[in-house]
Amino acid sequence: MVTATRDPLGPAVIGARVRALREASSLSLRELAQRSGVSAPMLSQVERGETSPTLALAARIAAGLELRLSQLLRLDEDGAVTVVRVRERRLGGNARRGHRFEVMTSAQPGQRAELSRHTLAPKGATGAADDPPMHEPGSRETALVERGSVVLVCDGERYGLTQGDCVTFDADLPHRFENPSSDTEAAFLAVASAGLRRS
Repeated sequence: MVTATRDPLGPAVIGARVRALREASSLSLRELAQRSGVSAPMLSQVERGETSPTLALAARIAAGLELRLSQLLRLDEDGAVTVVRVRERRLGGNARRGHRFEVMTSAQPGQRAELSRHTLAPKGATGAADDPPMHEPGSRETALVERGSVVLVCDGERYGLTQGDCVTFDADLPHRFENPSSDTEAAFLAVASAGLRRS
């Protein structure tokens, strides 16, 4: 018995990827056409898998999506599944501020979201009041409090959160998390979605 496989660079696969990336960026066909210089009817044909774009055309579509051609075509990826082992997590933080974090997702190009786990020492914070935003325009972040209590300070407003609470906000605004407790460590998970434009 012969099992059919999908060509990873076939028009159906590329078309589906272009459409998914366009919709994730909250772009209409017309908006992507303006950004890429590729006509809306041609983009529609590509998305439906009716035509296979030339490399030059694909490069223009990638630029319109603010990606490299290799990211659009997934040439940077080894496959559809990427596993990051515990020992491979990227570590960071600021000991002076009582903040540690682990990035759990892959650092390979083309990722549209990043999952990280943060711990805050008593009275610790992820940043200072005058720190600039670290995320690109249009980014969104969702955080789930895993342990303890935290305060999200976003664009000057304060939001108290306790274990199990979940918050989503525009991550391109100035923000930080604080642990208000004087004796209990806090922990939260955060998912940052890159460059998803507001509708």
